[in-house]
Amino acid sequence: MEYRTLGNTGLSVSAIALGCEGFVGKTEEQTCAEMDFAISKGINFIDMYASNPDLRSNIGKALTGRREQFIIQGHLCTTWENDQYLRTRDIDKAIASFEDQLARLDTDYLDIGMIHYVDSEEDFHEIFNGPVIRLALRLKEEGRIRHIGLSSHNPTVARMAVESGLIEVLMFSINPCYDLQPPTENVDDLWADENYAHSLQNIDPERERLYELCEEKGVGLDVMKVYGGGDLLSEANSPFGKAMTPVQCIEYALTRPAVASIMVGCRSCDEMQAAIDWCTASKEERDYTAVMAGMEKFTWKGHCMYCGHCAPCSVGIDIASVNKYYNLTIAQNEIPETVREHYKALTHHASECIQCGQCETNCPFGVAIIEQMEKAAEKFGY
Repeated sequence: MEYRTLGNTGLSVSAIALGCEGFVGKTEEQTCAEMDFAISKGINFIDMYASNPDLRSNIGKALTGRREQFIIQGHLCTTWENDQYLRTRDIDKAIASFEDQLARLDTDYLDIGMIHYVDSEEDFHEIFNGPVIRLALRLKEEGRIRHIGLSSHNPTVARMAVESGLIEVLMFSINPCYDLQPPTENVDDLWADENYAHSLQNIDPERERLYELCEEKGVGLDVMKVYGGGDLLSEANSPFGKAMTPVQCIEYALTRPAVASIMVGCRSCDEMQAAIDWCTASKEERDYTAVMAGMEKFTWKGHCMYCGHCAPCSVGIDIASVNKYYNLTIAQNEIPETVREHYKALTHHASECIQCGQCETNCPFGVAIIEQMEKAAEKFGY
């Protein structure tokens, strides 16, 4: 298993992590068996958005005796009413559900307290100017949550949360289809067929800027909807008309800036293993460009996707990393110190480019890499 640091939290999380929806409806014995399997494979991170009391209790039983070795991302503002999950902004309901969550998980704290599902700007302002954010801050001060996070599908709202300086973790939906779509307050728009009926080009700039902003600010990204609700794994349902593998979907998300972990909603050990296979997959198996490159309707032409196809560089430059760090500086008046240090730590730098053009021949997206290296060398000074 690969482990990554989740932003500035200091938490070391498994690159493959668990969404909780796959455990809904399972018995305690089934839940414990599947959690045992996950832990045996090195998974140490789970997202607990669901308020189902049986689910919470079963996960708590499965973590008995090993709570300290596991990182729990629990959600504020989810509750259980009339035998179903409900998102709430009622502060009394939010507090009661939080207390229930701790009790059923048999813990006295959450590693991450995630403000749940904030997609509209109106909802954002209600939360960040009202009792919900005050609750989150109080719970953090008391040590009952260690870090504050927020989940969203809307890059505009997510950016507002990051810019507030109050969150340390963002849970966001990332996959190559959603990345084509502009911001929306209606999550259903992300997988509406009509929104893929016309030609689309390159990652939506607000989404790309969000990922870069998280990297700059040290806000850790963990990812939901990596398979697009399963559509990307189906040739019939994928907007691309080609099926991606779980490994390809995961590789795409893990190559975005600031992404530390992928929350996969697995319904069985086999589905878990299909995600965990990313850890040992070959470069060819991880390659998602075969699905994305060369399409007339959906094009990423001229846009670095950090896929690494430009390699090998004649002089050993890690071109994808240079492009990533350069892109992180574009919107800044000065280079963020963390980006400067990451660039400095590279074995070879943009100024070493000999302009042989081999990388541009290799690139499936037609990126002007030589020009990019010149811009990076000028920006960083070497």
